[in-house]
Amino acid sequence: MVDFDSLFARLRAVNQFQSLKDKDLRHILDGGHLQNYSAGEMIFVQDEPCSGMFVLISGRVNLCKLGPQGQENILATIEPVIMFNEVTVLDGGKNPVTAFATQESVIWKISCEKFQHLLEQYSAIGISLLRVLAARNRRLIEHYEDLSYRNVESRVAKLLLDLSHNGSRDIVRRDHPIEEMASLIATVGPVISRTLKSFKEKGWIQSSRISISVLDAEELARLARMNLSFLG
Repeated sequence: MVDFDSLFARLRAVNQFQSLKDKDLRHILDGGHLQNYSAGEMIFVQDEPCSGMFVLISGRVNLCKLGPQGQENILATIEPVIMFNEVTVLDGGKNPVTAFATQESVIWKISCEKFQHLLEQYSAIGISLLRVLAARNRRLIEHYEDLSYRNVESRVAKLLLDLSHNGSRDIVRRDHPIEEMASLIATVGPVISRTLKSFKEKGWIQSSRISISVLDAEELARLARMNLSFLG
């Protein structure tokens, strides 16, 4: 169970709240509530009415788009401490994505109406939101470029570098199963498996049922940069 002081400290770490005075942050904290989610549990579903604004306190959450046949494309993996679903509280529209917990998660939630009222009171939150949304827009453009201009090997190489923090830590397979990795780069599981096998044979990675280790980050980076070469 997260006590008030721990929750306050974690919300203080959220970019959008860092410039607020303590009394103002406590006022905001009082407007929401904590909720626990089990692994695999839906938090909200795309195209449903605004579910509010969320801050992941502990655990892990995937944000994904669902296609017309139910296919899943993961847009982002959220780790503590970060705010998500801000877009809906800004425009009052429907949830743009589906969110579900991939681990046991604790999330602080505030309703759309309450957060909109807080935005009117604390302009600093709105300004911080603009910066965060601008950064996320840049990442979406980069993601579009990845899918449009990179071949599958290049996308897998970039994904491995991202998940391993440029080769500085192992990728735990339990946290990043094959199907999830495939969804992140708009491909399918067998393609990921074949590409990982190829990278392993070339000595670029070491993989087991437990983890994936990057052995040659430079070679993966070289491959990942081949996104625009065919355009001349």
